[in-house]
Amino acid sequence: MSAHPLHNPPLAAGLTLAAAAFVAGTTLLAKALGTDALGPALHPLQISHGRFLFALVAILVFVAATRPRLTRPHIKLHILRSCLGWGGVTLMFAAAAFIPLSDATAISFLNPVFCMVLAVPILGERVGPVRWTAALIALIGAAILTRPGASTVELGAFLALGAAMLFGAELIAIKRLAGSEAPVQILLINNIIGLCIATLAVLFVWAAPTLMQWLALAALGVLMAAAQACFVNAMARADASFVAPFFYAALVFAAAYDAAVFGVWPDTVSVVGAAVILAGAGLLAWREAMVKGKVSG
Repeated sequence: MSAHPLHNPPLAAGLTLAAAAFVAGTTLLAKALGTDALGPALHPLQISHGRFLFALVAILVFVAATRPRLTRPHIKLHILRSCLGWGGVTLMFAAAAFIPLSDATAISFLNPVFCMVLAVPILGERVGPVRWTAALIALIGAAILTRPGASTVELGAFLALGAAMLFGAELIAIKRLAGSEAPVQILLINNIIGLCIATLAVLFVWAAPTLMQWLALAALGVLMAAAQACFVNAMARADASFVAPFFYAALVFAAAYDAAVFGVWPDTVSVVGAAVILAGAGLLAWREAMVKGKVSG
């Protein structure tokens, strides 16, 4: 990876779409592993352990081949970021076993909303009425997807909501790390620490996976590493405000995968809830771009 990639919006868009497809693929595999599709259902803690294990293997292969320059890391911040990421991944994988993938993916798009809310007390950022309105719209969409009264689906939606909260907090840590450390180093350390945490947690729920489950766990980890690499490269080649909307394609990929593999199609509630969340997230992304462009309002 070049230290200063050339500005290339078309390539950035393609990389972001690839990342969206890969992320949706990891959710599909998590659903297969968390149900009885590939054998006895695995615990979400074991699925997240596989994610970190095989993602780290893929990243180590890349690091060995490219030998990037590593600097002194901010260990405490890395530990915090990895704990938040591990918790978010685990809750997201648990949610995938209960609700349609399109619902879980749509709720995950709330993470920039929670990042914005947390940035007020943590980073001292000022948030205006437009961004608060965007956050409220997105949260209304999440409330729609909780489907009050349907206990199983409600549980899955709240698990996904918890994942989005943790991912939002993780973004705060990533923002601080990104200013001083290279993306490859951040990914490497994150997956090393994440694997340590996941290994300790999985000791209490470990069950021997079937051959198909081992293959699915390996594919999940590799897809996650590929998604992270694609997204980091996309962000290096275009502005975040340009890249972010393309990642919303993950919702389309998730719905298509769920329909093709599990025969689950989004219903009216799923479509309405997702549309409201995307409206809020889109408004927030637009406002963030305006703020960064020093446009008042």
